[in-house]
Amino acid sequence: MQALNPSGVDLKSLIRTPGRTLTHCRVLPGRLVIQCASRYDSANVNSSTAQTGGLSHGSGHVGRGRHEWQSSCAILASKVVSQQQDTEKSGGGADSVTVVNGHPTLDLVPVKDKSNSPAPLPKPLSIADLSPAPMHGSKLRVAYQGVPGAYSEAAAGKAYPNCEAIPCDQFEVAFQAVELWIADRAVLPVENSLGGSIHRNYDLLLRHRLHIVGEVQLPVHHCLLALPGVRKDYLTRVISHPQALSQCEHTLTKMGLNVIREAVDDTAGAAEYIAMNNLRDTAAIASARAADLYGLQILADGIQDDSGNVTRFVMLAREPIIPRTDRPFKTSIVFAHEKGTSVLFKVLSAFAFRNISLTKIESRPHRNRPIRLVDDANVGTAKHFEYMFYIDFEASMADVKAQNALAEVQEFTSFLRVLGSYPMDMTPWTPSASGGD
Repeated sequence: MQALNPSGVDLKSLIRTPGRTLTHCRVLPGRLVIQCASRYDSANVNSSTAQTGGLSHGSGHVGRGRHEWQSSCAILASKVVSQQQDTEKSGGGADSVTVVNGHPTLDLVPVKDKSNSPAPLPKPLSIADLSPAPMHGSKLRVAYQGVPGAYSEAAAGKAYPNCEAIPCDQFEVAFQAVELWIADRAVLPVENSLGGSIHRNYDLLLRHRLHIVGEVQLPVHHCLLALPGVRKDYLTRVISHPQALSQCEHTLTKMGLNVIREAVDDTAGAAEYIAMNNLRDTAAIASARAADLYGLQILADGIQDDSGNVTRFVMLAREPIIPRTDRPFKTSIVFAHEKGTSVLFKVLSAFAFRNISLTKIESRPHRNRPIRLVDDANVGTAKHFEYMFYIDFEASMADVKAQNALAEVQEFTSFLRVLGSYPMDMTPWTPSASGGD
């Protein structure tokens, strides 16, 4: 066996199995181990030798006996080692292409020694990798509806000072921005002291699984904006958010502006539209900051009908906050029942019995079941509208009386969901401050 191995290659690693060809791999840089992926079978070799005249052409291997097979492997190994030495002398190194029997091979991949330490597994992505939690000194990403200069942007700045405000063109986009980790929070209006509830956001609160984690109230301070040099007499149209138009309706009439009033998505967007299109016959109802951002002049300041006009915004997050009892809290819920509005009295009595004050009650059509049919043999079929009810009450979910009240409410309702339990906005405000729509 030593005579058949002049190159010093370990022939114990040469194993033969039927139907396979020669394979090779690199163990360490500068050394090749050749393995004949074939297994010697004397019976098969003898039979194939008799059939093919001494050459096993069917399997692609040469040899009529064990000694000839070993000799062929030794010669082949010596050729590969000599070719590798020539490559190293020529400066090819481990990255050069090795030639076996005149054919270049490109699959010689260095393999590290893994006997001592196992290969590290890929680290799975975590929530922290997708959206790091805001740390000290980092900015919170807050989504709002509108463009820069909108009242919602001011509300986001009041709720989260020094935040990174992310404008969204629609209310639902702001919800989705938080759900998709593009933003950490969303600040959206839900009601105004003059215009009433913003029903779109109440419907979106039920559709999405975000949680209310806070509220902020902003006074409204509307301005009538136009391009520089434009006078009120030139105006034929006033555009703004529907809420802003309704909040300034009487003031516009008193000003004698016989103009078309057109609703757009948001107040600052109206100012931007006038500036971009150079509309000299159109004015916008927006904030003073919008006038500065888009180069407009203020034709009239403080045109809201009521100086006490306030808009309430809610702050939304993916996870709820832990309720507390050391400061005033508010809780928002939504529920539905199958027995019509007659059950509403029982639901409200659960709060009245425990001296829990309600700050808001809002009804919205039940989209999945808009009409309820009641069969009556004497009268016929009566149709009733089905509603979802939104309620805000002044109590924390950490308070036992609030827990007991909801336990009683659940007995009368077919659906009950807590939208959030969050601190109340107790900051003072003045009517002259800028507000939100």
